[in-house]
Amino acid sequence: MDVLREFHPQAARIAESLRARGEKVAVADGATGGLIMASLLTVPGALNFFVGGGVVYSFRARDVLFAQPREVYKGIRGPCPEYALIQARSIRDNMQADWGLAESGSVGGSKHPGGAPSGLSVVAIAGPDGFEAYTALETESDDRIANMYAFTLNALNFLEKTVA
Repeated sequence: MDVLREFHPQAARIAESLRARGEKVAVADGATGGLIMASLLTVPGALNFFVGGGVVYSFRARDVLFAQPREVYKGIRGPCPEYALIQARSIRDNMQADWGLAESGSVGGSKHPGGAPSGLSVVAIAGPDGFEAYTALETESDDRIANMYAFTLNALNFLEKTVA
């Protein structure tokens, strides 16, 4: 749980920014395995700024959480801005939040089904008034646990910068 203690101060700052604006976020964790959501939930009273989300680690989870027709994903393979933005929009809209954050990546240790190289993560944010942005991180590492940490930190940094 040390990693959650480490991420807590940043999660508290994100919570403060969202609460000050009266806004809420929903999260689609991918290769981060729930660490983004767990970090946000370390803040007491998280219900005031966090509505929920899920770990999207299979096509079934994707179909249930995002409720998009399969044609939406046609031609999209692996972690990329287009896929992460679809996820961010969908989780925001389906959870009726102001902000949607989605992380899609390849943590390593096994072959990614889309052929993405280990150590690649794309984080997208969809917000109010048509706001959309993304960032990518490439660690060039096959260390699964280190990548999960790095991808979560990248997502929290991007969210904090965006909602500050």
